[in-house]
Amino acid sequence: MFSRLLRALIVLGGAVFLLVLTWPQGFGLQNTWVVAHLVSFRAIAVIGAVVGLVLLGLLRFIRPLRRTLGMAMVLLVLFAVANVGILASRGVSARVNTAPNSEVDAGSVTVLSWNTLGDAPGATVIAAQAVAQNADVVTLPETTEETGILIAEAMRDAGRPMWVHTLAFDLVSKARSTTLLISPDLGDYVVSNAAGSGPPGNTNVLPTVVAKPADGTGPTIVAVHAVAPIQYEMSNWRSDLDWLATQCQGENVIMAGDFNSTLDHMAGRAGGGAGTVLGNCADSALSAGAASVGTWPTSIPALLGSPIDHVMATRNWKVTVLQVIEPLDDAGSDHRPIVATLTPAS
Repeated sequence: MFSRLLRALIVLGGAVFLLVLTWPQGFGLQNTWVVAHLVSFRAIAVIGAVVGLVLLGLLRFIRPLRRTLGMAMVLLVLFAVANVGILASRGVSARVNTAPNSEVDAGSVTVLSWNTLGDAPGATVIAAQAVAQNADVVTLPETTEETGILIAEAMRDAGRPMWVHTLAFDLVSKARSTTLLISPDLGDYVVSNAAGSGPPGNTNVLPTVVAKPADGTGPTIVAVHAVAPIQYEMSNWRSDLDWLATQCQGENVIMAGDFNSTLDHMAGRAGGGAGTVLGNCADSALSAGAASVGTWPTSIPALLGSPIDHVMATRNWKVTVLQVIEPLDDAGSDHRPIVATLTPAS
């Protein structure tokens, strides 16, 4: 009797554990230590479940454990199927074009975001990619003002001049700088938030740049860098996500950068109705069907990675092209660039 009860408790505990890992936001645990990390890599979790199935299958010859192992295998199958379903529903294509080229070109804004790991790829490589993508906005977490100016000069020489806006919390670490480049075609922009860390003017540990159009016409542009959810920064990480949600409360906002969070982590922070994930902003990759493609780290295939870099916008924009750029995995950064072309919604 005791043995049967113990087996039932073990199976029940395993079921709860797998359910939490599958949908932690259902339990309010998506922003907690350990769970936040495990849910970041759903594809790897599926592989782990398959490995577990094989191992349990090999142990099924142990007669007293056969029923318990069988139930555990069923749980792993359900876990794997559920996570594959979530990944598929969010989209696994690294490049999506949702509109004809003629429609893409009409009043569109192309946004490129790349955490450069402290200028690692170099100004020449970054500028070349921005020019190749015809970028109107370039958000560059962990990029210094000096490199930003070099990028802008190279883009100017290629026929795409850019204004440079940088916020740095200090000059000790390049990670403490974020650079935003904006095409003059979008008008004049001014940085409207404070250089000091922490709300109400900024994210806590790494700088975010908020730029508003000088004449009030055009989108507010936010170059994002939230802190990573490492053990001693969990409170700051949650605070960063809360603050970023408040930056998308207007009707015309474009946010892009390293959010250090997946869609799961953002659960509960939507405030703009159907389709929004952070404040009034929708995620371009989710809208385009590419939100399961990992942008970090570059050391593993994109479909196994974590989608923590995003381009987001209010609902007055629709995404027409979305791409996670994989050919630059050896460029020096541990993040992949992500680029989205946004067109005014009719």
